[in-house]
Parts: sequence; C-alpha cells; structure tokens
Amino acid sequence: MKSLFIGGIKSGKSRLAEMFILEQATEKPYYLATTEFYDDEMQARILIHQQRRQDLFITLEEPVKLFKILQTCTRPVLIECVSMWLNNQLHYQIPEVDILQELETLLQLPCDMVLVHNEVGLSVVADNRLARQFVDLSGKAAQLMGQYCDQVFFCSAGLKMKMK
Repeated sequence: MKSLFIGGIKSGKSRLAEMFILEQATEKPYYLATTEFYDDEMQARILIHQQRRQDLFITLEEPVKLFKILQTCTRPVLIECVSMWLNNQLHYQIPEVDILQELETLLQLPCDMVLVHNEVGLSVVADNRLARQFVDLSGKAAQLMGQYCDQVFFCSAGLKMKMK
C-alpha cells in the first residue's frame, strides 16, 4: 500500500506519517531521510525528527538516488520528504523529466510506502524563476503521487483529512 501525507510546512504531516506507518507496519519500518543540511537552522530541524523517531525506525539517508536505495526494499518505508528530494534534484540540475520518471518508477515498487510532501501550490506565484520551477515540479510530483497512492491525507493544524 502507498500513502501520501501532504500539507504545508509545520502542518504536522511528518509526525502524522510516522505514527501512521508505525501503526500499519508489522516490522520495524525504514525511514528514508532525504534532507541535506547546509546551515544550523536546518540541522536543528533534522535533530527534532531524529529525536522523535528514536530507534523506532531503521534510518537510511539518501538525498538524490531514492530508487537505488529502495529497489530491493523488503519492509515498509517512510520517505521524509519528497519535497526536499525535489529540492536536491534541482540543486544538482537533474532534468525534470528524469526526476518525474524516477518518482514514477519508485511508486511502482512493490513495498509499502508512506510519502511526506509539502503542499506549496496554495501560495502566490513566486517572484523568481527557480522558485516557480520548484512549485511547478512539486505540483506535478504531487499529482503523480496522488495517482499512484492508495491513500492521500491532507494535513493542517496537526490533523489529517483523508482525500483518497
């Protein structure tokens, strides 16, 4: 089963996704962390996630090549988060078509997965090209995940609402 938790920044989606996969899994799930940290503030955010998950997950870290890590996945996996993975892809100048193809291939893997993604399309049109490129790519990725996922939850104020 594939499930998507989507919502704004600090909406509670990560915590809700973690609780969800722990409730569903019959064995210790993987936690695939995609964030590369570049500054103290981002490192502090990562530390909060690390402290919350403690030893409840088997942690994997990969900022770019998700399929390479998960192609032999044998247990449920939480991907935290797709938005940061997209950011990394743009940073390394991976073409959009390749990014979306890898995501689609990943979504076709037989393992259970819970994906976390930031909803960034509810804001104003960004004032710079790179931000608009990210928002557009993020929207396409969200639509792709929505198509492949069995369940989609929209998160806000620490609550989840089932959309699919």
